Amino acid sequence: MVKKGLLFGIIISIIVVGVILVYFTSSVETANTDVRLHGTISTTMGSPIIGSPSAPITIVEFGDYQCHQCYNWFHNTKPSIFQNYVDIGKVNLVFVDLAFLGRDSPKAAQASYCAEDQGKYWEYHNQLYISQESKIDNGWANSERLKSFAFSLGLDSELFDSCLDSGKYAKRVQTNIAEAKKFGVSGTPTFFIIGPNGQQEKLVGAQPFSVFTQVLDSMI
Repeated sequence: MVKKGLLFGIIISIIVVGVILVYFTSSVETANTDVRLHGTISTTMGSPIIGSPSAPITIVEFGDYQCHQCYNWFHNTKPSIFQNYVDIGKVNLVFVDLAFLGRDSPKAAQASYCAEDQGKYWEYHNQLYISQESKIDNGWANSERLKSFAFSLGLDSELFDSCLDSGKYAKRVQTNIAEAKKFGVSGTPTFFIIGPNGQQEKLVGAQPFSVFTQVLDSMI
């Protein structure tokens, strides 16, 4: 009876410890989860917000680093939006990956978050669109080139390379792809503009500045 009582006590102790560990782990995970919604779109796994976090309007951009129309928008339209809206606190922007155009696209997206680990997400993001070449999967965004971009930006190469090789952010990128599909995004770039009252307007393609101006000014 003593042995049975002792065994029963040990089993109960193990169960109690297990419950405590599960509770503690779930509490930590909940505390560290920063859920971020813009309109109905989850941008939790997307980029850091660029621009004032308190800006009344948010542009959510779904893009692929190998997308040439994204390249065109980055160079031809984005500078004017930043000068006239983002830099003066009226608009902020979040980038969410739809990395689907080629085998190097998901790896390029993962690399941007490895750069974020060292506080240089947007510098790396910009470098990818500056360095983009016209042909998809021709090697310009393979792992070696992605690592060279990090080196040129002064990132810690050992930390960056380890992050990229481990696939640390593979699931994050896949989550963003799923979010894009959830909202019917089938091509890049696609933009959702979310106003101060929750109004949400979708723009597809590398639209010119004049098209964005019409939407943004109607929400201000």
